[in-house]
Amino acid sequence: MNKVALITGAARRKGLGQAIATRLASDGYDILLHDRGAIEGDIAPAHGVGVNHDLDTTAQKIRAATGQKVETVTGDLLDDTEIASIVAAADAHFGRLDILVNNAGVGYLFGPLTETDPAHLDAVLGVNLRAPMLLTGQAANMMIRGGIGGRVVNIASQASKSGFAFASAYTASKHGLLGFTRSAALELGKHGITVNAVCPNHVTTGLGTWQNEYMSKARGETLEEYMAGMRARIPLGRTGLPEDTANAVAFLCSEQASYVTGEAMNVSGGEEYH
Repeated sequence: MNKVALITGAARRKGLGQAIATRLASDGYDILLHDRGAIEGDIAPAHGVGVNHDLDTTAQKIRAATGQKVETVTGDLLDDTEIASIVAAADAHFGRLDILVNNAGVGYLFGPLTETDPAHLDAVLGVNLRAPMLLTGQAANMMIRGGIGGRVVNIASQASKSGFAFASAYTASKHGLLGFTRSAALELGKHGITVNAVCPNHVTTGLGTWQNEYMSKARGETLEEYMAGMRARIPLGRTGLPEDTANAVAFLCSEQASYVTGEAMNVSGGEEYH
C-alpha cells in the first residue's frame, strides 16, 4: 500500500501546492488534494483560492503524469467542522495518512497597519496559523493510530524570519507558524512524527503576480523596478520557482530526513540566511 500525502491549498495552476503534490506523487505517494473550492468576496478571491474545477484539473493531470491515486476534498479552513472533514477524507479514501503539508495560506489581504480590517486579520491568522495547528493535531492522531510515524511540513515564508511592510498580519502569522512547528516537533517526536517548515522567498505564482503588482504600487515603484530590486537582493539572481519549494518538501518527507525535525529550511536563493 502506498503512503498518502494530504496537501492543503493545492489546486491553483502553477501554485506551490500543485508543485508539491506533483513532486510527491512522482515519488510514489498517493495524494489527497485540498482547496477551498469556491471564491467568496475579498476573503477568498479568485486570485487567492482554488475552485472545484481547479481541483479536478490538477488531480487529472497528476494521475496522468504519475499513475498515482489522487483524490480531492474541499473545505473552508476558517470553519472547524470543515477542517475536521478534510482529515476524515484521508481516512475515508485511503485508510491512512503519512504526510500532511500545510500549504494553504492567505497571502493577499495586505495593507497599511493603520488601516487594519479586523475581519481580514482574523482570516489571515485563521488560515495561516490556526488551521495548520488544528489540522496537524488531527492528522497526528491518525498517524499515531497507524503506528508508523509520519511527516508534517508547514509551508512558512521568508516572512517567518523577516518583517515586510504592508503585510504585518501575514508576517505575524508566519512567525507564529515557526513557533508552532518547533513546539509540535517536541511533542510528536516520540511518535516518530517529524514536524518541519519550509521558508521560501518570493515565488511568482498566480498569487505571486498579484503580490508583485500590489507591492510595487505600495512602494511607489514600477513593476519592473520592483522586480529588479528583488532580484538584486538574491545572491542566485532569480526569484523562486514552485519546484524549488516542492524539492525541499520532498526531502523533508523522505527517509533521508528521518533525523530532521523542528527545522525551518530557507529556500531563498541565499536572500534569507537566518
